Amino acid sequence: MRAFLKEEMAGRPPIDRAQSWNGVDPAFSRKLGQRGWLGLTWPKCYGGHERSALERYVLLEELLAAGAPVGAHWIAERQSGPNLLRYGSEQQKLAILPRIAAGECFFCIGMSEADTGSDLASVRTRAVNTDRGWRVNGAKLWTTNAHLCHYMILLCRTRPVDPERRHEGLSQFLVDLSLPGVTVRPIPNLAGEHHFNEVVFEDALLFNEAILGQEGEGWKQVTGELAYERSGPERFLSSFTLLVELVRALSPSPDERAKIAIGRLGAQLITLRRMSRSVAGMLQAGADPALEAAIVKDLGALVEQEIPEVARDLLADGPPTDASREVAEVLAYTTLHAPSFSLRGGTREILRGIIARGLGLR
Repeated sequence: MRAFLKEEMAGRPPIDRAQSWNGVDPAFSRKLGQRGWLGLTWPKCYGGHERSALERYVLLEELLAAGAPVGAHWIAERQSGPNLLRYGSEQQKLAILPRIAAGECFFCIGMSEADTGSDLASVRTRAVNTDRGWRVNGAKLWTTNAHLCHYMILLCRTRPVDPERRHEGLSQFLVDLSLPGVTVRPIPNLAGEHHFNEVVFEDALLFNEAILGQEGEGWKQVTGELAYERSGPERFLSSFTLLVELVRALSPSPDERAKIAIGRLGAQLITLRRMSRSVAGMLQAGADPALEAAIVKDLGALVEQEIPEVARDLLADGPPTDASREVAEVLAYTTLHAPSFSLRGGTREILRGIIARGLGLR
């Protein structure tokens, strides 16, 4: 893996590697698929390789530490594929999973909506069953890379809202984004980049076979999916390129303050790594570590957001090496993106509510 990355990443400047798992390069994703490095733990009959969760974890770590452009396939391989594997029909699995494993089929997440914050139970997008299939109306917001994706796993209402049981009456659907009635609209971010989108459904017609799992079981399914989304090494390695460049800039003559700060960050990352690997083991064992994943995500975001603060403090007088321009670029990029780290995958308030409930505190 390291030999492959050394060759593939040669010549890519730190500012490109700083994009981490937001970097999109479909050709790179296909190369991973050709080497059998996607769908690593899946059954061979669906294009997988039946390897262990630990082996997949090692692979993810190497990709993220190198700043590889994995954004094209990331969501499909991380959570959409496992969700299909767990709840999809045999027809859905055979049609989609081998293409994800080949690095040729990309997914976006159809959860968040305008005016609902992180409260997924309040989603308003609806699917109504008709004699022609499911007719969908509504909109999803912050759908990362939807303009580059082939499919979305959509969470929407299929039954009227029961105020006493808001989590009931939700379902998930496998949506082909090229269908009539589906429109993807760009949302530029603070840095002027186009990652986010609004996906609007206007009488979009889905075949009955598009439903994922059981009608009305969407809440149980989506909470299981979030465990995959919140617990991986990307939840504490988004700022890793900045840390690498910071160490490189300071390494010729670090003072005591720099040594202490870098040592503290390193200790935090090692702890998060052990926690994250533990969740990977729980997922492999078939457990539902929603609580543990929420803890990893919350603590990981804190460290990711602390790294640019520490870097700015240590470089206040200018870095003492020729790496000044590169580390300054990476610091500026990471600082602009750091506020999103405690939003994506669930806000800090929502995560801590999950943790408190899991600990019996509320």
